Amino acid sequence: MSLLQTLCEDYARFPANQTYSIYAKDVFFKDPLNQFQGVERYKKMIQFIERWFIDTRFQLHDIEDTGNSIKTRWTLSWKAPLPWKPAMSIDGWSELQVNDDQLIVSHIDHWDCSRFAVFKQLFSVG
Repeated sequence: MSLLQTLCEDYARFPANQTYSIYAKDVFFKDPLNQFQGVERYKKMIQFIERWFIDTRFQLHDIEDTGNSIKTRWTLSWKAPLPWKPAMSIDGWSELQVNDDQLIVSHIDHWDCSRFAVFKQLFSVG
């Protein structure tokens, strides 16, 4: 199975049963809230999402392979684990750098909104 196929399948079932073998052991990850290195730390972040977020969905809108990099456009949505279960959503895109062994060595997520805009969703009703 190609790396692109694997990514598409991982997005479709996110956050469950992710394919961590497509990442280099020392993968660099960055998003507007986190920055770290290592696939083990990446696993822990995904496990946190799987455990605490409700009805998580990762909709893949576009995926483009440019040889040594992959760009994706997506929407991540979930319900926050609060008594009123506010609906949350982030539109964004990812830049994945791939090495010669077809392993992802860098995964950088960009959001189309500010962290504050995401935080404000916690207080939306309905």
